[in-house]
Amino acid sequence: MNFSIQLVLENEEYQLIPLQQGDFDLLYEVASDPRVWEQHPNKDRYQREVFENFFKGAMESEGAFKIIEKSSRNVLGSTRFYDFDENKNCIFIGYTFYGTKSWGKGINPQIKKLMLDYIFQFVEKVNFHIGKENFRSQIALERLGGKKIAEEEVAYFGEPTRTNFIYEIAKENHFKVD
Repeated sequence: MNFSIQLVLENEEYQLIPLQQGDFDLLYEVASDPRVWEQHPNKDRYQREVFENFFKGAMESEGAFKIIEKSSRNVLGSTRFYDFDENKNCIFIGYTFYGTKSWGKGINPQIKKLMLDYIFQFVEKVNFHIGKENFRSQIALERLGGKKIAEEEVAYFGEPTRTNFIYEIAKENHFKVD
């Protein structure tokens, strides 16, 4: 891989800052609300010991970010790049979550745009694992131009296997809009 999947990305309102070990408590504060995980394949991530495993996987991925609102400096959630496949010229974006205070405010499209605009300098396709029952994320990806291309069983880091859909956004279908 001849590019970084963990650098600071930002626009006028938000920053994606590489996740660090010392970010656990601030991120867990956002993740500890069960409503955050109600549609996710692993609904118990609000529990501290389960989230500790999630956080460990984020750190080991070396592609994870905390999402910061610039004006307040509040941590809104997390996302990451993962599973770069040089042969397919593809990478995944996922493990994204936001606290409920951030829902319905148009934050996710801005965050995904930051990530896509950056990563499409290096890859032709970006894929997303989305839980079969995570309708909120499926709709969000379709609004971004994602197409459902497959269904597979996915074993997230240290968690049970769950059915996920794979969505794809191809570089030629991604339009930079400012």
